[in-house]
Amino acid sequence: MLLPKSGCPLELVEFAHICELQNMNLPKIFASVQSKSLAIAFAFSLLVFASPASAHHAMDGGMPSNFFEGFMSGLAHPVIGVDHLAFIVAVGLFAALKPQGIFIPLSFVLSAMLGTGIHLLGVSLPVVELIVSASILLFGILMAMKNSPNLLVMVTLSAVAGLFHGYAYGEAIFGAQTTALVAYLVGFTTIQLVISSAAFFVGQKVLKGDFSQVSPSLKSAGLVICGIGAAFFASNLSSLILPMPKG
Repeated sequence: MLLPKSGCPLELVEFAHICELQNMNLPKIFASVQSKSLAIAFAFSLLVFASPASAHHAMDGGMPSNFFEGFMSGLAHPVIGVDHLAFIVAVGLFAALKPQGIFIPLSFVLSAMLGTGIHLLGVSLPVVELIVSASILLFGILMAMKNSPNLLVMVTLSAVAGLFHGYAYGEAIFGAQTTALVAYLVGFTTIQLVISSAAFFVGQKVLKGDFSQVSPSLKSAGLVICGIGAAFFASNLSSLILPMPKG
């Protein structure tokens, strides 16, 4: 048996070295397993509670009748709708990944206003809720990938998604008076800019390593967003294939 200078058998030294390397990687392994488990758990919980047919109304289903009600409804809609909120956070985090990435959330917000306008004009878009959930799933997958598409592709995808998210927003205000309608548009545009900007700021901090002590990563965030998107997509797809009977 070979003995190194320390006097210990060479096999024991190698074994100790392997154990040391494994111990060094344990935090990374644990963080990876933890993030995947969180995504799966979150997805299953949303799969149970997600209801694609329910609109996200801040007024208990009532139509806003004045500026204040319209503005508050606009602020609340993207927040109480977990699907919309997840996507807004996703575009903000993606903005942190790209040079001049701020155009990603801006294209989404502007396009969402256009989508609401399309709804108010009475133009129909197909399978809106399914595409909304698919957009969350897609952005989650792209964020979890090592290499994501370039800025132009992401801005285009964000704008297309914005049309459908905005169209869904329009359902809660369809038929309202002009004052409440304008306030609603201002409200949901404002809250989307605030949330996406906050996500952009946090994403930049993560990339700079400011939160390294708690080991966060945008890839982990992508897995969680992917889980949310998968839950809503499965729920919406099942409702199209097996629609619930009315009455």
